[in-house]
Amino acid sequence: MDVIRSLSSREVTPITTVDMHTCGEPTRIVIAGYPSLSGTLLEQRTQARAHHDHIRKRLLLEPRGHFDMYGAILRQETELTYGGFADIGVLFVTNNEYSTMCGHATIALGRFLVDTHDLDVFPARESLQFDSTSRTILLRLHAPCGLLEVTVPTSQDGQRSDASRPVSFKSIPCFTTALDLRVNLNLENRWPELASRISIVADFAYGGAFFCLVSAAELGFSQGLTNFNFEAMNEATRRLKAAVNSDPDLAYLFQHPESNDLSFLYSVIVVDKRLGLAIGNSKGAETGLCFFSDQEVDRSPTGSGVSARLAAAYARGDLRENEPWTYHSLVSLHNDKSSAFVGRVLGRDNVSDSGRFPAVRTQVEGRAFYTGYHTFVLESPDPLGDGGFIMKDFADSAVPKSS
Repeated sequence: MDVIRSLSSREVTPITTVDMHTCGEPTRIVIAGYPSLSGTLLEQRTQARAHHDHIRKRLLLEPRGHFDMYGAILRQETELTYGGFADIGVLFVTNNEYSTMCGHATIALGRFLVDTHDLDVFPARESLQFDSTSRTILLRLHAPCGLLEVTVPTSQDGQRSDASRPVSFKSIPCFTTALDLRVNLNLENRWPELASRISIVADFAYGGAFFCLVSAAELGFSQGLTNFNFEAMNEATRRLKAAVNSDPDLAYLFQHPESNDLSFLYSVIVVDKRLGLAIGNSKGAETGLCFFSDQEVDRSPTGSGVSARLAAAYARGDLRENEPWTYHSLVSLHNDKSSAFVGRVLGRDNVSDSGRFPAVRTQVEGRAFYTGYHTFVLESPDPLGDGGFIMKDFADSAVPKSS
């Protein structure tokens, strides 16, 4: 303990986190030690990227994290908390960027924010309203994509979350930008499993972030998400994302109607609709594998991706309002089926309807669990401690010549 106290007193401010997982996908929640930010939540996101990105790297990358680590930075003051519309804000961080929405982290945050009674961490905690009939608390979370309504099951007295029941969130308006769109691939962006094909067909939709939704078979993996080469799938999705991003005629697929800060293609989700066991009262099930940010692999079914898939299924006519559907990841498929997410379309959002496809509000539910509590320190002589590193980058770059 003397060593811990000594390290915590060094000149670099320690950063405290609570770690959780949702269907195996980590969320490192920053609760203390992060520098102050100001302005709107999107302005805070810009400031974090411009001035404090080394902290994102320090917390998420090696040696404290890993390539697929995910994080959430609590923001007690945003324009929506000032206006009384939100209880707290959050910034989401990945291995190379600041994402606009994250469903698995929202589910984890729901539990943590109900469990904490530390008013320095969550000043509005004691103002949350407890529904004794349903034993739930409604939390209003301000994410970069907008306001999320999170329903957290609780103990009998509402003082703690109930880990045995799922957390759910109601989405911001979600919409589809294309169904069955043919994406042409130049020679540089093709992959071996395509054989002689020069294009693929995919859907594009927004669930707080923009997603490309494509079947495994369409990518050339005939056995779907069973017995496939993981590295080959990673390469195929990387090249597909590059092909979409490099074609200016496809920029409309990820253009947000209200904010350029939200206008980028976040992820490719590979879908296998033949796989999965329906849980609860779901009408059916499917499985997805999400490659997001810099080819991070989501262990969970991806909450924002589920919202996008719900919007696309509704636009296609495959799903009706309030019809529950189970969404598996490879983790829930091969381990605990109850870890899957259940999603449903709550209804159309007529105010946000634009273009060819309807905007909808969705609900996604899942369960999250605690894994640890950390105080991260930085010793000033440590040459590797501040920015962090990604091990695979060393294989992709030339070795510096010795002087």
